[in-house]
Amino acid sequence: MIIKVSIKKEELRRVFLFLSVFQFFTFLPLLAQAPYKNPRLSPKERAIDLCQRLTLDEKVGLMMHYSKPVERLDVPVFQWWSEALHGVGRNGNATVFPITMAMAATFDTLLVERVFTAVSDEARVKYNKACRLGTQREMYHGLSFWTPNINIFRDPRWGRGQETYGEDPYLTAVMGKSVVRGLQGPMDAPYQKLLACAKHFAVHSGPEWSRHRYNAENIKLRDLYETYLYAFRALVKEAKVAEVMCAYNRFEGKPCCGSDRLLQQILREEWKFDGLVTSDCWAVDDFWKDWGHHYSESKTVAVSEAVIAGTDVECGETFGSLKDGVKEGRIKEETIDRSLVRLLEARFRLGDFDDPHLNPWNRIPDDRLCCQEHSELALEAARKSIVLLKNNGILPLEDPSQPPLKGEESSPFKGELDFKGELERVFILGPNAADSTMMWGNYNGFPLHTITLAEGIRSICPSASLIPWKKDVEQQVQAAKDAQTVIFCGGISPSLEGEEMDVKEEGFKGGDRTMIELPQTQRDILAALHKAGKRVILVLCSGSAIGLVPEQQTTDAILQVWYGGQAGGQALAEVLFGRINPSGRLPVTFYRNVEQLPDFENYNMEGHTYRYFRGEPLYPFGYGLSYSTFVYGKPRFADGKLTVPVSNKSKRDGTETVLVYISKVGDADGPIRTLRAFQRVEIAAGSTAQVSIPLPDTAFEWWDVKSNAMRILPGKYVIQVGKYKLTIER
Repeated sequence: MIIKVSIKKEELRRVFLFLSVFQFFTFLPLLAQAPYKNPRLSPKERAIDLCQRLTLDEKVGLMMHYSKPVERLDVPVFQWWSEALHGVGRNGNATVFPITMAMAATFDTLLVERVFTAVSDEARVKYNKACRLGTQREMYHGLSFWTPNINIFRDPRWGRGQETYGEDPYLTAVMGKSVVRGLQGPMDAPYQKLLACAKHFAVHSGPEWSRHRYNAENIKLRDLYETYLYAFRALVKEAKVAEVMCAYNRFEGKPCCGSDRLLQQILREEWKFDGLVTSDCWAVDDFWKDWGHHYSESKTVAVSEAVIAGTDVECGETFGSLKDGVKEGRIKEETIDRSLVRLLEARFRLGDFDDPHLNPWNRIPDDRLCCQEHSELALEAARKSIVLLKNNGILPLEDPSQPPLKGEESSPFKGELDFKGELERVFILGPNAADSTMMWGNYNGFPLHTITLAEGIRSICPSASLIPWKKDVEQQVQAAKDAQTVIFCGGISPSLEGEEMDVKEEGFKGGDRTMIELPQTQRDILAALHKAGKRVILVLCSGSAIGLVPEQQTTDAILQVWYGGQAGGQALAEVLFGRINPSGRLPVTFYRNVEQLPDFENYNMEGHTYRYFRGEPLYPFGYGLSYSTFVYGKPRFADGKLTVPVSNKSKRDGTETVLVYISKVGDADGPIRTLRAFQRVEIAAGSTAQVSIPLPDTAFEWWDVKSNAMRILPGKYVIQVGKYKLTIER
């Protein structure tokens, strides 16, 4: 039915007049405001307008990590330095998820995005509370979070490797993008949730002891783009990360925070990055102070060179000398304005200057902090991160709460040992058994409760005895004399490996390691327990690879549990007793010893990581056992998709991660193989899944020696999945 409405011209004129008057009075307050206060303008327009109203002193005050307020213009205080490596860090109670290396071991990008969505919820709750209490000026209370660390973990000796997503550029890139999406929120949201930061740009992977003076020079151009810059490019161009942090070291002779090659040519010109660059903390001091690079002649010269090169905000206090730089003619105020507009634009995108009621992120309820949902998510991440490295049949242990299984089902993993349970004599020992703070990793928050490894085990097996840790071999063996099965919770801890640490223990230097084996006392105790006839399960805690050559003989099973976060103990217990089928995979190569490694300060990729290592590792990248047995069929590639049948030949449901590697035929200088796709697949017992994995054109982006660039390159490629190799023409 059509309804005709007749309006006379005079009536229509009065309607339009009313609407015009209404709109005028509605928007009159906006017209009276300065443009930078008008939320209808773009963040960049507002930033440019505000910048023009500031004095030089005020501009400089806004360019350090503690961004001073400008009260005459209603510019609030802003704290650029906050941490969220694997949960909101250094700011009181928060949900503590497994360390990022453990998250990489899940090979679950959707899980990682969910984790960092939870992290950003808790960060917003904390910020909103800080605003109510007036504490938002304090360090770590802001909305700018300096994570993720997407440096390539090229050498297991690097103490900060635990903060990364492993040694593979592709895995690092896809995990990093998930982190950014979780932290920053949807790209089409009216306000950005948080500011994420890709660090440390670039060619920065240890050693810790020389990072303030080290010069990464003579890096092959191919290694630079194909390995060290690969993930940064993905986060800038695809995830639209808000910030990039320049590193401490030099690159090609210039400090990274003063490198026009990195910050202008590559970041701004090649990748079209329009976000902001922050320095690492006090990195600009390294330009000119005695301990550093001896690059700049004075503090004033250093800060001027940093901003001219493209460093927009400083973690530190040296940028105060920019005023002297302008007076001495070393830097133009217009160059300072360029950086300041970037900083202000980011703050406008967060809603930092607007009515809080307009911002939906300010309405996240306080009870999202440390909530049950986030605790369950931390447990899920810990479960999926555990990597079963060795199992001769001892695992899974029989669950005391369940009736004994009969026949074949009692030992779903077929191996050397026929173990029937008898859990009344399980003993727990080792330096990490009852250590809660070890579980938190580094750059951590503080959980309401941490389930230690021993607590988790005893929650399922109450009869298990916890033995106090002593470094004396005879005492430990004597204490375990009545044990049938020993669960040895060993490895290292964040107190031994980390960022620029003062560690005096043998095998450690400045936060890094000089050897990769277990501490000698642990090796000796494991050997003595084995000699005494004990069944030994080694639970290995670390943020990186451990050399375990003798432990292949002195243990019956080995589980890599990393630093598992607040629920790591429960996750371990569930895997030990078969409630969870392990599904984690190694995101790094486990070498046999340091003799297999190139010099620590050699940044060329030859000999580093599975992509260029030609020796025989202890456990390769991507390795991980299950209580199920998976068998791959012959793969097919058609229409941009790889399809491979994967069968679960066991009587237990399980999850298999299908890894797809690519190499280019005839590329003698390229990687032996490199990961370009993966997919986690749940497969029921006795069934077969047809796994279909997209391999778009970008999967065949390769180094082109003619143009010295990464591009989609035609030619023959070898696709490897499982034991199968398939040669295709692109």
